[in-house]
Amino acid sequence: MNRFTLHELHCFVAVVDEGGFQAAAAVLNRSHAAVFAALAKLERQFGIALLDRSGYRVRPTEAGLSLYRRAQSLLRDAEALSLNAHQMAMGKETHLNVVIGDLCPRSKLLGLLSRFFAEHPNTRLQLHYEAVTGPWERLLNGEADLILHRIDKSDLQLEWINLGTIPLVPVVAPGFLPFPITNEITPVQMHELTQCVLRDTAQHTEPRNYYVVGGPSQCSVADHEMKKDFILQGMAWGHLPRFMIEEELRDGRLLSIAGRHFPGASEELVAGRRRDRTHGPIAELLWKYLETQAPALKLEIDNAVA
Repeated sequence: MNRFTLHELHCFVAVVDEGGFQAAAAVLNRSHAAVFAALAKLERQFGIALLDRSGYRVRPTEAGLSLYRRAQSLLRDAEALSLNAHQMAMGKETHLNVVIGDLCPRSKLLGLLSRFFAEHPNTRLQLHYEAVTGPWERLLNGEADLILHRIDKSDLQLEWINLGTIPLVPVVAPGFLPFPITNEITPVQMHELTQCVLRDTAQHTEPRNYYVVGGPSQCSVADHEMKKDFILQGMAWGHLPRFMIEEELRDGRLLSIAGRHFPGASEELVAGRRRDRTHGPIAELLWKYLETQAPALKLEIDNAVA
């Protein structure tokens, strides 16, 4: 049996989509005879009738419908392969790996990424979530082109774009503490109470703990959303990004215990990448795009927590 061609599959799919040979020929910019011959050849190769020609409109047979669905998938794959080859021939990346860290206001940053990649549909966004030192590990191991997180700005391997300041507030649910809330709450008082901490997703570097009292009872979670739920349910206390809890602080569902011994913290959210490696043209365009968007984003983030 001779191998079928993509041209023949294109003709078959077009005939099914358009309901006739003449309409398919017009869509494909081919002659009626060429489309008819392509379908006849396919049917001879497979030894089955693919089309029911008895009605006003041509319709696929049961076998033809099955092949039609597979042909659609194959043609999409062929188109993607062609685009990838074109991208590579032009020196453009076929995909970029971006890591969003636990400190990110996700909807804002996902909106930025969505708008950028809509303008560059031939480069696929491969998006990952990591927590604590996980984003650094991916970046330094060459597994990420860009991270949206905090970084060690003293590391000469890295460059960054400032995106805003993220305050973290130590909070509890009403009734969680067995003593009154004052500005003088100490780590000793909190030591016996369950603290909820974020689990470090780094696999091969020494885990780091931030704002941890180190008491006998501790629960670890994968992200700040789960951490917030634990704290709201009165199961633990912990630090949360202020942008996530403004409403709960206003209506009293969460209470700040910030004071002399628990001042809270502020982290600088950045777009970070390796300074010591070459970046492709789409990665460079993304970097420049983030640079142009950074002032407005920084103002929006900072005002949200002012």
